[in-house]
Amino acid sequence: MPADYSGASTVKRHPLDVRIAHWVAAVSFILLGLSGLAFFTPSLFFLTALFGGGETARWLHPWLGVALALSYLVLTVRFIGSCLWAPEDTAWMAHLSDAMSGREEKLPEIGKFNPGQKLYFWGMALMIAVLLVTGVIIWQAYFSALTTIATQRIAVLIHSIAAVLAILGFIVHIHMVTWEPGTLRAMLNGTVTGGWAWKHHRKWLRQVVGAKRGKPRVSAPPAE
Repeated sequence: MPADYSGASTVKRHPLDVRIAHWVAAVSFILLGLSGLAFFTPSLFFLTALFGGGETARWLHPWLGVALALSYLVLTVRFIGSCLWAPEDTAWMAHLSDAMSGREEKLPEIGKFNPGQKLYFWGMALMIAVLLVTGVIIWQAYFSALTTIATQRIAVLIHSIAAVLAILGFIVHIHMVTWEPGTLRAMLNGTVTGGWAWKHHRKWLRQVVGAKRGKPRVSAPPAE
């Protein structure tokens, strides 16, 4: 393998626009979760104090939803090609117990994202789309006159269910970050070590090095 892709080197993983969109989406989602929970039950209404009170929280909540939708749209445009399901993803899922146990030597080589990351990406895309559509329906300040009360009630129910599923998915996402150390670094400074890339996303690393060096394959692993 080329010397500058040894374990001590770094490999570019996420450009600046992706990292900005990711953190805008993450912060928006957290704030949406907190304000949404405050509206979900009176026992959690005290959370509106984080936003300066109930009136401010109610005004801010839908606009945070717009920020989340737009930032995730950027991520979708940038990630969609890398998040399409591939044959090796099915083989990887067949060895899920090995993946969970850290026996990565038994796993097939995978691309930029593993199957778990891909499923999370598409699952969140679906939930955010549902939250956006239902959120617009129940956005009283602008769209209340466009739908019936019955439709708005159904939208509130669907919105709540989608929000709970999205929060559960977000918790899983946090666990995935801790399960694969180095992922957070990629979203902070945009790079990973060559050793990390070889261990977790070897097919992707081969593609990166092949594109950079004009070679189709990487024949030797870097040091960890």
